Amino acid sequence: MRRSLSARAPTRLDFGGGWTDVAPWADEQGGAVCNVAISRYATATVSLDDVERAGAATDADALVCAALRRSPVPEAAASLTSDFPVGAGLGGSSAAGVALAGALAALAGEPLEAEALAERSRRTEVEDLGIAGGFQDHYAAACGGALLLTGGTSVHVQRIPLADALAESLARRIVLTYTGQSRISARTIAAVAEGCRAGEPSVCRALAECKRLALLMADALTRGDVDSLGELVGEHWAHQRALHPSITTERIDAIHAACVRANALGMKALGASGGGCVMAIARDGDEDRLAAALAPLGERLHFRVDRSGFQLVNAAQGAATGGA
Repeated sequence: MRRSLSARAPTRLDFGGGWTDVAPWADEQGGAVCNVAISRYATATVSLDDVERAGAATDADALVCAALRRSPVPEAAASLTSDFPVGAGLGGSSAAGVALAGALAALAGEPLEAEALAERSRRTEVEDLGIAGGFQDHYAAACGGALLLTGGTSVHVQRIPLADALAESLARRIVLTYTGQSRISARTIAAVAEGCRAGEPSVCRALAECKRLALLMADALTRGDVDSLGELVGEHWAHQRALHPSITTERIDAIHAACVRANALGMKALGASGGGCVMAIARDGDEDRLAAALAPLGERLHFRVDRSGFQLVNAAQGAATGGA
């Protein structure tokens, strides 16, 4: 058994379908989500030595405490760092959960396969912390790369191959902008879930369209067609924002208008929105024009595609690694 280690897990960009992985839709209709992991990481450091120096969990560290209780080494000390904004809509809390669960399992000498790791992290979040959310973020963080995730009570993982040129094109042509506004995603997710449960026609239609578009996005990525992906992302936003009034904001609407003026292929807010990050996809060669148009409206977050998912690192590397 190792005495201390660090591990990291990536965040993600959700191209489409990111509301269909939440109950009751996922359980009753089956969800479909297309996403890609990116090089913005949550890093967990865990130790069985020097508990006080490592930073033992307190009552305020709800995720750390819950991960420790589920782990084979509940007596360990654990801490988290990240290189992305809190509430950014990048699936950061799930990345943190995966990093913690994987690090603690490795510390105990019982490493988990990617899908088992995703499920342990998801159960910790939903069952122990009572956080409303879907499955996509945990699987993106555990598996890395581009994924098509389908199902509900059980999740089918389809890895979408990305050639190096396609991965580079995505990192270059996607302008990821942080609005500077945090949001409370669980409230919006719960409100949409209640609308689905009540059979509200507008919510159910929008969810069905989001699922359909996610499947088409996976096909576009498989073909290496970034132009089609961008157009589908734009179509997805029209349905996504129809799910609940709090999904868009004045700042996000301003970003949308700037994207239209800059002739972007499409844009959408990430995660549950209401703030956080917005992803816009430029026409090939128009990246700088789009970035300049969005610069007054938020901070650009640079990234690369992450192919590894959960990964053990040493403490120094874990703290220093970030998106560039």
